[in-house]
Amino acid sequence: MFVASVSVEQELISDRDRDRWPFTVPCVAALARDGLELTRPVTFLVGENGSGKSTLVEAIAEAAGLDAQGGRAGRKYGNNREKTPLGTVMRLGLTREGAKMRTGPRTKRKGYFLRAETAFGFAEVVSGMPGYWEDDLSEQSHGEGFMVIFDAMFREPGLYLMDEPEAALSFSSCLSLVGLMHQLGDLGAQVICATHSPVLAATPGADIIEVGDHGFRRSEWNDLDVVDHWRRYLANPEVYLRHVIEPAAGRANG
Repeated sequence: MFVASVSVEQELISDRDRDRWPFTVPCVAALARDGLELTRPVTFLVGENGSGKSTLVEAIAEAAGLDAQGGRAGRKYGNNREKTPLGTVMRLGLTREGAKMRTGPRTKRKGYFLRAETAFGFAEVVSGMPGYWEDDLSEQSHGEGFMVIFDAMFREPGLYLMDEPEAALSFSSCLSLVGLMHQLGDLGAQVICATHSPVLAATPGADIIEVGDHGFRRSEWNDLDVVDHWRRYLANPEVYLRHVIEPAAGRANG
């Protein structure tokens, strides 16, 4: 474990900012109020679009000193973007290993932040640099490229953050990533992942935090809304699809 807790410095949030995004997002408001303890090597933030899970992971990356656009620990890649409002006020409770990673020599820091939306743009920036991967990702599918990155960069104790990595992955590739995350946890790494995927969230031993209008709460995999929806959809797609197809047909005929 590298990060034991996540909190917000209340005194750094102005009254004006409290009424603005992202502090109006329920999970961010809950974090600012209560903080969050991280108790296991692998943690999932699970929730709907707009629930704030990606906002939390990005701010954790910024607070940990990882480039907000993605990439390996100890490096910045020509990104001059200022920290997000949440990243500016977020504070991490670091373990001894986490403190070493945060303050030690940049070349010795271990970890990686993978953002699905920027992964391939970032890959073009580092293409050919030493210490990354030898494969030409332009010759790979997105899913294959992601697996190349995982194989090259997610392989030793460190802090690994991911934002919706399943976006480019097939079912079998998701299973491979489950195996990798579980292995990283056993090796002494820490993984924090925002996801929609019930496959990834089923990683054995992971801590699952469901975010939504309620703020955030710990959940068992069987109790997740996304798991319930996928089960019911796969058992009987027509029940869901008629609510999509019939209104659309009505609008077209009207």
